[in-house]
Amino acid sequence: MKVLVTGSAGFIGNHVCIQLLDRGDEVIGLDNLNDYYDVSLKEARLARIKDRPGFTEARVDLEDRAAMAELFRTHKPDRVVNLAAQAGVRYSLENPHSYVDSNIVGFLNILEGCRYAECEHLVYASSSSVYGTNTKMPFTVHEGVDHPISLYAASKKANELMAHTYSHLFGLPTTGLRFFTVYGPWGRPDMALFLFTKAIIEDRPIDVFNGGKMQRDFTFVDDIVNGVIGVLDTIPTPNPAAAGDHPDPASSATGPFRLYNIGNNQPVQLMRYIELLEQNLGREAKKNMLPMQPGDVPATWADVDDLVRDVGYKPDTPVEEGIARFVQWYKEYYGVAS
Repeated sequence: MKVLVTGSAGFIGNHVCIQLLDRGDEVIGLDNLNDYYDVSLKEARLARIKDRPGFTEARVDLEDRAAMAELFRTHKPDRVVNLAAQAGVRYSLENPHSYVDSNIVGFLNILEGCRYAECEHLVYASSSSVYGTNTKMPFTVHEGVDHPISLYAASKKANELMAHTYSHLFGLPTTGLRFFTVYGPWGRPDMALFLFTKAIIEDRPIDVFNGGKMQRDFTFVDDIVNGVIGVLDTIPTPNPAAAGDHPDPASSATGPFRLYNIGNNQPVQLMRYIELLEQNLGREAKKNMLPMQPGDVPATWADVDDLVRDVGYKPDTPVEEGIARFVQWYKEYYGVAS
């Protein structure tokens, strides 16, 4: 297949590109390499794939309507994996306009490109943050998510609604994946594991919010990528059982539309996460205990039964192994002595 992957220099997108290339697909990798975080890390990720046979690089902004239309006209991808977005819950409090530009306008350009290129399937990143004030655990895609508590979360909820509209109106098969906290080698420097590791190595205190009582469904990147590829290969169809008198937020009677949680289905308390990191670094963290931050939720836990049933998804990397593999990569990449 010819697959357009947006966010090809990003954490998850780069891993997805590698797996697609490994199995023989042709990949068009789109990324604008913005400076939301260290551009040199993005360049290093891109260097892993840009010279591989079957890979074509495209440095384009999602919100550039003309450039996106030209990209679809030129390459005519069979399928699309949209992982590019303005990420981060906390940053959305500081720079809200960037979320509308990338996550709303940019996503509309993706939908329009898929529509006119008659793509077979669009898989796109949503987020566990859409669950907002929901407290019923584990989170399920079959219940409403109408109370987001950050603009980032609202933009991802909007993506799901927009995708459904295009599935209904134009028969475009779309699948949204609500990612839960993803970690692993080549991860994002704004994520907790990366921030904690850097601070502990530099003997600086780490900020621990909500007294360390936060729980997250930490999911190793390899497990996530296997799920993304499995979903890409599973084109949704309308679900007659989700008719108007029995609505289902995760599917549609009128279009080929699906939503899935993609996580580890095993929430871990933040203090346990830090403890494992301390063990792997051989150092104790200095902890700056802080209250909950605006936009954060106390816990996440993914119900992944639908993804297991439909795609055979099987997250099997324990957090102990995942953190060890991240620390090993971090030390090698940054030249930290063991």
